[in-house]
Amino acid sequence: MSSLTHHAPRSGRRGSLLPWLAAPALVFFIGFAVIPLVGVFALGFTTWDGIGAIHPSGFDSWRAVLTDPGLPHALLVTFGVMVASWAFQTPMSILLGTFMAGRQRYRAVLGVIYFIPLLLSSAAIAVAYKALLNPTFGLGAGLGVDWLSKDWLGQPGLAFGVVIFIVSWQFIPFHSLIYQGGVQQIPASLYEAAQLDGAGRVRQFFSITLPALKYTIITSSTLMVVGSLTFFDLIYVLTEGGPGDATRVLALDMYKRGFQANLMGPASVIATILVLVGLGLALLLRRLGGKDAAASQLEGA
Repeated sequence: MSSLTHHAPRSGRRGSLLPWLAAPALVFFIGFAVIPLVGVFALGFTTWDGIGAIHPSGFDSWRAVLTDPGLPHALLVTFGVMVASWAFQTPMSILLGTFMAGRQRYRAVLGVIYFIPLLLSSAAIAVAYKALLNPTFGLGAGLGVDWLSKDWLGQPGLAFGVVIFIVSWQFIPFHSLIYQGGVQQIPASLYEAAQLDGAGRVRQFFSITLPALKYTIITSSTLMVVGSLTFFDLIYVLTEGGPGDATRVLALDMYKRGFQANLMGPASVIATILVLVGLGLALLLRRLGGKDAAASQLEGA
């Protein structure tokens, strides 16, 4: 009883310090996330060219954006990029992450090499691929390979596919790293028991690895889906939204309205739509993880 009495004040003191320790992070979050979001939302009810005075305009900007016939197409392209990039990145990331989780030294070396694309600038990657895919003096023309000499960025379907491939090429290493950590947390005793039962590697993968990666998949998918809403620099440098509007995602539409047409009101409306869509998707994916949020965070880290 005396030891419990002795430790009670110390634990109470520690609990009282926790809010103060979280205060700096809260200040930064309010200063760099909440206040800018409120400012962007407020700009959606104004008319501003980015330089002159800001004039209140009510719901004019919202009306202009929501009645724009180009908005449904931009939304469709945005969700198309989201779904296609997720469908391509997820299986590749799981396979690479499982491969890199092995204890062989050469796999660790390959893991470092795989991680290189993530260290490169998106704009630099777009410039490099734009040169390589040029039908006149690109990789296909240099090697004399006809099927590589197509107008990859001049046809809507091909341009969309190129965007998905390059985005996946850049971000698969990051998600592979997440899955590598998830696989390494699976107890080795499960695989040993499966081997004793005669299960091969393929059966072990589908019966042990994939079910154990449930929360990791949800965490990775959340980052993938929400992150796809912000694709801008790579698409801007690579296609500028073309050909036509085939790759004009909402983030690019926001940039063109705000910084090329100097319509900050409609651009702020699109930014607000992106935030709402991102929050809705993140909450939906969180619900898919079930009620065990703590397990999701620990196992998905």
